[in-house]
Amino acid sequence: MNFLIMGPPGAGKGTQAEALVKKLGIVHISTGDMFRSAIKKGTEMGLKAKEYMDKGELVPDYVVVGMVKERIYQPDSVRGFLLDGFPRNVVQAEELDEMLKEAGLSLNAVINIVVPHEKLVERTTGRRICRSCGASFHIMFKKPQTEGICDNCGGELYQRSDDNETAVNNRLYIYEANANPLIGYYRAKGLLLNIDGDQDINKVMEDILKNICA
Repeated sequence: MNFLIMGPPGAGKGTQAEALVKKLGIVHISTGDMFRSAIKKGTEMGLKAKEYMDKGELVPDYVVVGMVKERIYQPDSVRGFLLDGFPRNVVQAEELDEMLKEAGLSLNAVINIVVPHEKLVERTTGRRICRSCGASFHIMFKKPQTEGICDNCGGELYQRSDDNETAVNNRLYIYEANANPLIGYYRAKGLLLNIDGDQDINKVMEDILKNICA
């Protein structure tokens, strides 16, 4: 079973992806992890990606696509995979279709976690990070035992500069501008599953499994 998971910043996509791969016994193919692994291994595409990243430039589509292809063709992907963070646009989606076709594979479904814009802002602006150990808390949903202090190490909790309301709104608008054409692309293919992300984490997972196993 092969899936793609989508969702805006703050939708809980990462949490659901981590739980889903464990439940289904499939491989989690995250672009961030993939970049780090390919660069560490010194693969051809990894080295090309590093050239752009070292210059502070966006990695071109052909490099990203090449790295995904390298990862999908690894033996452990045979039992199934969950793509996370790729594709990011319709061009990449078309390239993905081609590479899967070449490998005799296809996507079973595209899981799109949907949360109202205002709820995403609330979730993200309330996040607090420990300066010492990096643990994450939330002023509403995961309060520390002592305000401003990390439960794990006693370090100071702070709000990231890009978690203020203006920055969060900007990230969400950029995401929506890029994601909407992609959502339309997969809706037209009959692969899109919209999942309500504005509910308990376990209920979100329950809805995902109910839909993909139907």
